[in-house]
Amino acid sequence: MEQYALAVIGSGSGKVVVPDDVGVGGKVVLIESGAFGGTCINRGCIPTKMFVYTADLAMQVSGASQFGLAATLERVDWPAIRDRIITRVDESSHAGRRERTESTNCTVLDGRARFTGPHELVINDDTRIEAEQIVIATGGRPAIPPVVKNAGIEFHTSDTILRLDALPASMVILGGGYVAVEWAHVFSSFGVDIHIVERAATLMEALDAEISKRFTDQNAKRWNVHLDATVTDVRTDEDDVVVVLEDGTRVAGELLLVATGRRPNTDDLGLDVAGVTLGDNGHVVVDNFGRAAPGVWALGDCSSPFELKHVANAEARTVAHNLAHPDDLRALPHDWVPSAVFTNPQIASVGARSQDLEDGRFVEAAHEYSDTAYGWAIQDHGGFCKLYADPETGTLLGAHILGYQASLLITPLIEAVSHGQRVADLARGQYWIHPALSEVVENALLKLPVDQTVRSGQAH
Repeated sequence: MEQYALAVIGSGSGKVVVPDDVGVGGKVVLIESGAFGGTCINRGCIPTKMFVYTADLAMQVSGASQFGLAATLERVDWPAIRDRIITRVDESSHAGRRERTESTNCTVLDGRARFTGPHELVINDDTRIEAEQIVIATGGRPAIPPVVKNAGIEFHTSDTILRLDALPASMVILGGGYVAVEWAHVFSSFGVDIHIVERAATLMEALDAEISKRFTDQNAKRWNVHLDATVTDVRTDEDDVVVVLEDGTRVAGELLLVATGRRPNTDDLGLDVAGVTLGDNGHVVVDNFGRAAPGVWALGDCSSPFELKHVANAEARTVAHNLAHPDDLRALPHDWVPSAVFTNPQIASVGARSQDLEDGRFVEAAHEYSDTAYGWAIQDHGGFCKLYADPETGTLLGAHILGYQASLLITPLIEAVSHGQRVADLARGQYWIHPALSEVVENALLKLPVDQTVRSGQAH
């Protein structure tokens, strides 16, 4: 049985645990059962955003007339769009990333790993290894509701939709979360008729209530949105997939995309023999340091309450430190986790939502894109920045932006909540460039009814 100091199961963020000098004092092995690099590079964050950017360009062309430009989108070459993205992704995954990992003197084994003891693994039922420390970083996969799984019909998920052979004329999307609305934006920009079926009362229900409502209202004009919808049956009718709702409504489309959430890849890992506990949702239960059992750690979507790549990478760096410094453990960095949804309009958030806060314990303010000079320039009529602050300390509690480049505009607000910076110092303790779009953030800060006396900085 081959002996290792460290075994990592999963080459997504798990790969972050095995840099040139991980400090574990022995041999390292990385085990991967699928495409090298995990979900993000192969079928998640990166290829999706490449599709989104192309969709944004298509929308700009289609909307050029409002700026006095006579432009039309003549044709969408789906195979060219797809192949540009997939070729780049596949080359990055299968060549460079794996080679760079192996060059760090880390052995890479292909196959499905399963625990056969507290520190023992079997790969593909034939290769057995033993490791002093084991990191579980197996990620997650799309969750398929039974009504679809039991229907026996063809459907797509975020794993397969990016490799379509041709654009459909119409598409039914089950779900109203970030995967659903990002792909709805992509395909509707390319001329596909989109039907979204969501069981909640709004799209992106997990976000701040006002953000969710305004996003839903805006896109109900763009997509066919069915809310508060319970699916009772899924079937085919000639060339269409038909989704039947509890009230009898039939929603039909040429293709079905299932985007009803994700589940952790913790099946068939033999975790019980390693003393690892699973929560009700199937996630590996870890302590504040990422430890699941003595000598066993977990990170990323298989264990984290935040299914976000930047969180998984931060957890991986923390676990790497804890492996190398067992007497100086660091807690997983779960304070002030930001997120962004790359749909149209973009959404970005950090900190508390309105539904998380108690009346009288916070103050709020908002500013519209359309009330800034750059908002006029881009003809924005729906973007806004919403902020919550502590009236006693004058610090931010939460920040939410809906609109163009929200994922960039929120950056100074992430810094502010992460470091306890006062609203006044952020708003007037520095310059904000005029007439940049960032003035929507500046003005929202200035509207907050807190002490606006600047204590530091030179700009007023």
